[in-house]
Amino acid sequence: MSFCQSCGAAFADGATFCPTCSGRPQVMASPSTTNSGLQANTAGALAYLAGIITGILFLVIDPYKGDRFVRFHSFQSIFFNVAWIALWIAWTIVGLVLSAVTKGLFFFIQLPIDLLLMVGGFALWAFLMYSAYRGKMTKLPVIGTLAAKQAGI
Repeated sequence: MSFCQSCGAAFADGATFCPTCSGRPQVMASPSTTNSGLQANTAGALAYLAGIITGILFLVIDPYKGDRFVRFHSFQSIFFNVAWIALWIAWTIVGLVLSAVTKGLFFFIQLPIDLLLMVGGFALWAFLMYSAYRGKMTKLPVIGTLAAKQAGI
């Protein structure tokens, strides 16, 4: 089974055009099994497991550091987690300032927004792991482009 390099959709071996993204003939090899027996799609999904730590780990471990699929997901995991931490720091500072200005009333607005951000971030993290496990290269808008550039895709 092969995967389209631009959209990540799976299609049969020997096909020259991707049926999903207007038939572009960009074909990427299917996730292969490395020397340790761990497939590239599993390693790509595991790159998201502990965020920055596993992203860096899969970038330095020998059988995976040469695989572009694993490198892409490792870089995207690192960039996603750095952006997520920066977002939470900025949102916490904004919340503290606005709570001080409104004498604590902003807390009642901030609490449901915090909950939505936490659930949304977890859902995005789980989706990225799932799509990596399926062999897709789902790119986040800015982060995915940076990750693809770093991975050489």
